[in-house]
Parts: sequence; C-alpha cells; structure tokens
Amino acid sequence: MAEPKYFTVAEANALLPTLKPLLSKLMERRALVSISAQNLGSQLHETYANIGGPEISDMTQDFAAIQILIDEILSYGCVLKDLNGGLIDFLSERDGRIVYLCWKYDEPEVQHYHELNAGFAGREPL
Repeated sequence: MAEPKYFTVAEANALLPTLKPLLSKLMERRALVSISAQNLGSQLHETYANIGGPEISDMTQDFAAIQILIDEILSYGCVLKDLNGGLIDFLSERDGRIVYLCWKYDEPEVQHYHELNAGFAGREPL
C-alpha cells in the first residue's frame, strides 16, 4: 500500500483543474446508471432473471467507466468521499494536526478543512 499523500492548500487547488472534469464525467456516469436502474426496475432485483440487451450492456459499460474514473481520481492521492455530491478530501497538516482539506464540486477552490473524524458536517473555513 502506498504512503498517504499530504497536500498543501496550494497543491490541492492546483490539482482541481485536473480533478474537476474527471469528477464531472463520474457524476454524469453515475446519473446514467441511476436512470438505467430506474428504467429496468424490478428486473435488476430478480436473482434468477435472465436479463440482457442494450440497456444492461450500457449499464455495464457505465459501471466500468465509473470504476476507471474513480481509480484515476484516487491515483492523485486524494480521497473521493461522496460521489453524489462531488466531494473530495485531501490529507493535510494544519497547526500540527492531520486534517482533511475539503472541496466540493461546485466550489471554486479548496476553502474548508475538517478533522479526520468530523466529515463534511464538521467543515471549518481555512
């Protein structure tokens, strides 16, 4: 397992132009899977159903694309915390403590942090 990567605020912000389009594609694919799942309805929950066809093929490709995008985002050393909300955390050190710098997809830059066990609800401004 690789050593965790620690980011300064500047390093995290410098990575956002790379991460934002990846996260955008990831959220789009997730939305497609959600729509497909709704359209297929109960067929997906039938253990012995013999389903197939273009809808399932498309959904399978979407799942594969989602995994590739997740892997690429994680390869930069950040943590994908919430796919639905587009939330990414970056390990950092602040005042001698290990914290997460916290960025949400609709934010222009990293402006918050939180303690490791606090999560999004515990965000504080930088």
